Amino acid sequence: MSAQPQHFLGAASNDADPQETQEWLDALSAVIDREGAERAHFLIEEMLEHARQHNIDLPFSATTGYVNTISPEQEARCPGNIQIEKRLRAYMRWNAMAMVVRANRLNPADGGDLGGHIGSFASLASMLGAGFNHFWHAESENHGGDCLYIQGHSAPGVYARAFLEGRLTEEQLDNFRQEVDGHGLSSYPHPKLMPNFWQFPTVSMGLGPLMAIYQARFLKYLHARGIANTENRKVWAFMGDGEMDEPESLGAIALAAREGLDNLVFVVNCNLQRLDGPVRGNGKIIQELEGEFRGSGWNVIKLIWGKGWDELLARDKSGKLKQLMLETLDGDYQAMKANDGAYVRKHFFGKYPETAKLVAHMTDEEIFELRRGGHEPEKVYAAFHAAHHNTTGQPTVLLVKTVKGYGMGKAGEGKNTVHQTKKLTDDDIKYIRDRFNIPVPDSELPKIPYYKPADDTPEMRYLHERRQALGGYLPSRRAKADESFKTPDLSTFQAVLDPTAEGREISTTQAYVRFLTQLLRDKDIGPRVVPILVDEARTFGMEGLFRQIGIYNPKGQLYTPVDKDQVMYYREDKAGQILQE
Repeated sequence: MSAQPQHFLGAASNDADPQETQEWLDALSAVIDREGAERAHFLIEEMLEHARQHNIDLPFSATTGYVNTISPEQEARCPGNIQIEKRLRAYMRWNAMAMVVRANRLNPADGGDLGGHIGSFASLASMLGAGFNHFWHAESENHGGDCLYIQGHSAPGVYARAFLEGRLTEEQLDNFRQEVDGHGLSSYPHPKLMPNFWQFPTVSMGLGPLMAIYQARFLKYLHARGIANTENRKVWAFMGDGEMDEPESLGAIALAAREGLDNLVFVVNCNLQRLDGPVRGNGKIIQELEGEFRGSGWNVIKLIWGKGWDELLARDKSGKLKQLMLETLDGDYQAMKANDGAYVRKHFFGKYPETAKLVAHMTDEEIFELRRGGHEPEKVYAAFHAAHHNTTGQPTVLLVKTVKGYGMGKAGEGKNTVHQTKKLTDDDIKYIRDRFNIPVPDSELPKIPYYKPADDTPEMRYLHERRQALGGYLPSRRAKADESFKTPDLSTFQAVLDPTAEGREISTTQAYVRFLTQLLRDKDIGPRVVPILVDEARTFGMEGLFRQIGIYNPKGQLYTPVDKDQVMYYREDKAGQILQE
């Protein structure tokens, strides 16, 4: 379902009484002005329900306007030091770039390149910064720890942060993608390769979104069964907009909504580019994904425009700017950031006299500096705050518009080649140094040195203070569990081991079911066994488990099962042990 820009002109052209229409609109405007948006929303919902009761056909629209979901006056204010966070992001951008470029100047004997990616983290830096500084709890005495599924190609940026924190060394950064001797860093997040660092693997594409849903569900399961207190824990999963075409990415989103996984947050990095080119050059990927998620029952938050656009939208009395935003295709939006302000003035704002007038007082440089929402730290914070404090009982998805290769300039910003850009010229490196004010002198640039401020600087103190306030450093993983269980004695399975009274053979399936039944009855390990039945329990004679331990359902069993009068009836329970897939 590709969401194309649409024009709803039919209703206006069939208006039999424009004056009455305007009176209704004026009445709604008055409610908004006097009683607020929440009251207006309530009245509209009541009117829609009233219309349905009178059998009026109301077409469903799964998408909203191409603007931010959160209005400026609704934005939560970021409590952090914006300037210090900006400098820290700059250092991380620089070190992530340096790591990849240095690795690809090694010229290995086989003539190949080590690879790596600069552009993905460049588009994601503000979002990861907001999460690490303000939202993501590490495991501590009072918190079980949040779960992070990091977008695979942005791994260099996370390494760059850990380097500033003192958790990774310069030697390890220099061994990016060189893990043979045990001192390197893996290409992508993977706990098998870095068991004390990465929590979850997220490559190949599509695995992160799918696993995040089931992780969030399992946290709910653990809490419902009284095994662990997971009330305050969140699962945050970062993914690319191109990644959403993988079948696994959207394959379980209905399950997430059905089970009310309000502990789950998807962040889709909508930089409009996949590995080879545009994600939806002829369409609008944010609108398409909004329709997919809203239709599946998710709470959708769109962050498209930076704060520089707020003033323009406030002056857009004709509505032409919002119309232009909606009808402009993603392929054209990409071209805006691959060119300059003069190009944007001519090919975007210049399309209508009304929009051209909105920016007539601005220079080309000021027009080009109008940011996308994902590069506006205050707006990113507000979106994350809304997701973190979501009380709708739904999973949340943030659709955040960014620029792939942000800050790379002509070396890759917004270009189709940026995903494969891993070698930069001296001029490219100098441009990045100057753009982000990295204190590296010209004489040192050929070496592309990593930059790390002294420990007693305000930046470094702030970096550590923020993580200490959130319980410690992330990502981090415990390779061993704290608990251990007594292995059941072999005699527990004596009934399975002994031959049958008749001396006949039994099937492997029958033996397995008997074994599982005995395991579930064991007082030590039994409660921790999680049978996952793929809708084949009756086929294999396992239906006796339904009543014995129950099927997990967060809503319990609101209906009376048709076989309730039978011994082995179909029993669903909020604290059920079986996961029925």
